[in-house]
Amino acid sequence: MIVEANTVRFDSISLDSGATLAPVDVAYETYGRLNASKSNAILVLHAFSGDAHAAGISHEKGKTGWWDNMIGPGKAFDTNKYFMICSNVLGGCRGTTGPGSVNPATGRAYAMSFPVITIGDMVRVQRMLIDWFGIPRLLSVTGGSMGGMQALEWAVSYPDRVVSAIPIACTTRHSAQQIAFNEVGRQAIMADPDWNNGDYYGGKPPARGLAVARMVGHITFMSDDSMREKFGRRLRGKETFGFDFDVDFEVESYLRYRGSEFVTRFDANSYLYITKAMDYFDLTNGHGSLAAAFERTEARFLAISFSSDWLYPSYQSQEIVRALRARNCDVAYVELESNYGHDAFLVDVAEQTDLIRGFLASTVEKAP
Repeated sequence: MIVEANTVRFDSISLDSGATLAPVDVAYETYGRLNASKSNAILVLHAFSGDAHAAGISHEKGKTGWWDNMIGPGKAFDTNKYFMICSNVLGGCRGTTGPGSVNPATGRAYAMSFPVITIGDMVRVQRMLIDWFGIPRLLSVTGGSMGGMQALEWAVSYPDRVVSAIPIACTTRHSAQQIAFNEVGRQAIMADPDWNNGDYYGGKPPARGLAVARMVGHITFMSDDSMREKFGRRLRGKETFGFDFDVDFEVESYLRYRGSEFVTRFDANSYLYITKAMDYFDLTNGHGSLAAAFERTEARFLAISFSSDWLYPSYQSQEIVRALRARNCDVAYVELESNYGHDAFLVDVAEQTDLIRGFLASTVEKAP
C-alpha cells in the first residue's frame, strides 16, 4: 500500500498558554475509505517521536509506517472496514507547524520563539482536522505512549465526538521519574554548544546533544529482559576489551546507532517542546480528580498495558480504569505479558490485534 502525505492549513489556533499561532499547517495521512455516513473514522495518535506516516509505504521515501503491523487490510485496524487518519502533532518536525517552521512575521524559523504547547493544544489541532473532514464523531481514538495521552484528552475534552478510545501503555500524568528522564534529554540538547539557544537552523544542529537524549530515552523503551536477550555483555567485533573509550559492548554500539539515526530525522527543538508538553499533561487539571475528569465522557474504553513496561508501568493504566469504573463507564482492561518493555505496543502485536479487532467490532454494534 503506497501512501502519500497531505497537508492542510488553518488560519490560527489559540493555545493554552494564551498565545495565538497563525497559520497552522497539519501533515496527515489516511488509509481506507470514509463511508457515506462518515461513521467509520478512527484517529491514530502517534507517540513522541512518531509522525503522520503510520502505515503503508511512503510515496516520498519508500519507508514503512511506524504501526504498519497494526493498520491495513485484515489487520487490527482493518482498512477494509475503517477509515484511518494519522496526523503529525503540533510542535513536530514532519510537516506540522513546529519550532523549525518559518515564522511569517520574521521570515525565519520560529526556533525558541515558538510558543510552549500542551497535549490539549495538539488535540485541538486534531479536532480542527476532523472538522475539516466533516466527520461528526470518531468511531475510535487510539495510540500508545503519548498517543494514549492524546486519546484520553480527546475523550475528556470532546466527549460528544468520540465513540470509543483505546489508550495503550500511557498515563494521565507524568510521574517524577518520567519528568526526570525528559529533563535529562532536554539538558543534553541545551548543553550542546551547537544548540545556540535554539537558533541553529541553517547551521550546524546540536547533533551530539540530541543523540545523547535519544540514547537515554531509548533505554527507557526497553526492558531489562529484552536488553539481556538482545545484547547481554557481548563485545562488538572484538575478543577482549579495547581499554579505551571506544565501543566495547554491543549495547553501546546499538545506542550510538540509535542516537545518530534519530538526529537525521528529528529536530532538537521539537524534542524540547514535545517533552515539555508531555510533562505538563495532567488530566485532572480543572477537574479536581481523575474520576471527575471522566464525568462527561461518553466513550467506551479498551485500556492496554504491558507487564515489562517500566516507563509507563501498568499501575498507571490501572488508575485510568479505576477512575472510569468509578463513573460507571464501559471499560475493559488487559495487561499483556511481554518482554519488550514500553516498545511492546509497537512490536508485540498478535494479542493486541485480537483485542482491538473484537473491541472495534462490538463498538460498531453498540454505536448509535
